[in-house]
Amino acid sequence: MKRLWNAVAAALCVTMLASACASGNVSDAKADNSEDKKKKSTEKEYQGCLDMIQPRAYSNINGLNLEPGSYISIIGKSADGQYWEAVEKGVLQAVSDLNKELGYKGKDKIKVTYSGPATAYDVDEQVNILDEELDRYPVALGIAMVDAKACDVQFDLAAEGDIPVVAFDSGSDYQGLMATVESDNDKSARAAADKMAEAIDDAGEIIIFANDSKSKSSQEREQSFAAQVAEQHPNVDVVDAYHKDQLPEMQKRVADEINAGTYLRDGEEQPTEEIAPDSISEEDVIKYLFAKHPDVKGCYATSGEAVNMVVDAVDRLERKDLKIIGYDADEAEMEALSDGKITGLIVQNPFGMGYATVVAAARAAMKAGNEAVVNTGYTWVTEENYKEKDIKKLLY
Repeated sequence: MKRLWNAVAAALCVTMLASACASGNVSDAKADNSEDKKKKSTEKEYQGCLDMIQPRAYSNINGLNLEPGSYISIIGKSADGQYWEAVEKGVLQAVSDLNKELGYKGKDKIKVTYSGPATAYDVDEQVNILDEELDRYPVALGIAMVDAKACDVQFDLAAEGDIPVVAFDSGSDYQGLMATVESDNDKSARAAADKMAEAIDDAGEIIIFANDSKSKSSQEREQSFAAQVAEQHPNVDVVDAYHKDQLPEMQKRVADEINAGTYLRDGEEQPTEEIAPDSISEEDVIKYLFAKHPDVKGCYATSGEAVNMVVDAVDRLERKDLKIIGYDADEAEMEALSDGKITGLIVQNPFGMGYATVVAAARAAMKAGNEAVVNTGYTWVTEENYKEKDIKKLLY
């Protein structure tokens, strides 16, 4: 089959070259051929991400006859970071494909913006961005909610202005959402629980680390993981949880224990004066968690940021025995995985998520109807398989 394809490709190249020679423009033919190869290479790069999307209708732009000059707004949890950059690439690719399919050029092109808080997971800034985008009257809007309950007022205003809203990455229970484009957080978290149990021989203590406590995706990943442990692994215990957005509460918890004499930081004696919570650093908090649970065997992290936080903490504490399982696949995570510091990662499909969000938004703008949930898939990545061709295509 490969030889046949090579023969066909060679014949095509000869035909193109001959045609170009006849018109006296060989260099243009070579340039066109190079551009075609580049285009095919690009398509291969992201096709694997689109193939993971279910239903399949959300993996392509067929039938999306948006009006010329339509504007779609996409708002993430962050303006940067490798995960969100991959989402943005998917968004831009979908719009590029759509304009090409519809033949829109210049002012007729469908326009899209991707925006997000400069500081990741900043609820107030995201709400401000949402307000600004609604004032621009997009034909549809997609948003990954930092706080599942923070945007209801804006969504009511969007409904009044006939602006359909699609959630992606992390949704909410708001009844007016046209669709939610996401990984299957319940299924992936339960799979992570099973992998963790296997890694610690189905017995021992686990601590959960989450970047936030307010987004629905983070809540689902924490709750489903804990539920799977309780239901299927009776000798495994989730003994504590740390949420980065609740650092002040944890600082107070540590300070209260120090002041009560039930916990002392390394090398310190009982203080003669009361310790203030703001004198406790995040590193102090994480050391406290491991000190209070010296027999912990594993750490489960619900996001890439949380994974990197745990890896750094485990390195400082020199706890090479701990098993770490979490989400995403940025450069720091992949380096830690290749070094054997991470047991495994639930790798999402941010490119596909961005692409499918544009499709869902376009369908909503056209009042074409949407699936309530669009599943963009995930894959389990380990030190053993991350170099495999099919896996590498999904990494970002």
